[in-house]
Amino acid sequence: MATNQLSPKIFACSQSIELAEEIANAYGVELGNVTTTHFSDGEFQPAFEESIRGRRVFIVGSTFPSTDNLMEMLLMCDAAKRASARHITAVMPYFGWARQDRKDKPRVAIGAKLVAKLLETAGATRIMTMDLHADQIQGFFEKPVDHLFASTIFLPYVKSLGLDNLTIASPDMGGSKRAYAYSKYLESDVVICYKQRQKANVISHMELIGEVEGKNVILVDDMIDTGGTLTKAADLMMERGAKSVRAICTHPILSGNAYERIQNSQLTELIVSDTIPLKKNISKIKVVSCAPLFADVMHKVQDNTSISDQFLM
Repeated sequence: MATNQLSPKIFACSQSIELAEEIANAYGVELGNVTTTHFSDGEFQPAFEESIRGRRVFIVGSTFPSTDNLMEMLLMCDAAKRASARHITAVMPYFGWARQDRKDKPRVAIGAKLVAKLLETAGATRIMTMDLHADQIQGFFEKPVDHLFASTIFLPYVKSLGLDNLTIASPDMGGSKRAYAYSKYLESDVVICYKQRQKANVISHMELIGEVEGKNVILVDDMIDTGGTLTKAADLMMERGAKSVRAICTHPILSGNAYERIQNSQLTELIVSDTIPLKKNISKIKVVSCAPLFADVMHKVQDNTSISDQFLM
């Protein structure tokens, strides 16, 4: 009876129900029952409809816009804490506000640090996420952080393509470490794009460091927002003689006219995970599920075993 009481439960925030269902299926349990009451002024109140006393609870919810998604995660962590859950893991496949990881100009907030403190105050005893925009965000937490790498799910797909003359590319200087990690595993060359921004989401100039002529190029990045950087990089590489250009982006934020930009670009394919649900399906976007990876790590967290074999990077 005690073992049953301590068995884990997986719950979903409303924005990540499909992913949470896939994770629960891969884990081998039923998704827990949560109801959300919505009030006329826009407030809402999630409630667990089953006992979680003494259990390990996994709450699955990516915190992409709107801010209601972050608020729902916070409310569910608080509700689990007040319902006497033993451990509360905030499973955030996409950690929103991660681009605000430092003061890049005077008088601005460090949003990622604030979110970390909010999660801990709400009751999260562990954080599980994938491909943070900046690795140092892990240091914003006083609780354990399981930072998974999407390379675990993307690299097998890339190898299945059987591309010759493969070259890995980073769309900016900041992503060079990620590009080198992929290239080491795939034993390929690396090129880097150097870009200058006029303002947020607007690139004024881009240059290419390295040769791509006759190469099948794969751009790797942690997220794709408006798609401006990747499509501009793909155009530049095709101009320089690349055979084909694909892109791997973990988190498909895809705001504004990103879908149209991708479909009309010179990208052969955009490979993304399902950390954020797509708003529409287009032929150039291939989705690789991260559910088996999260389910496996959840099992290991529950069993107190090492997860280091999941880190290909």
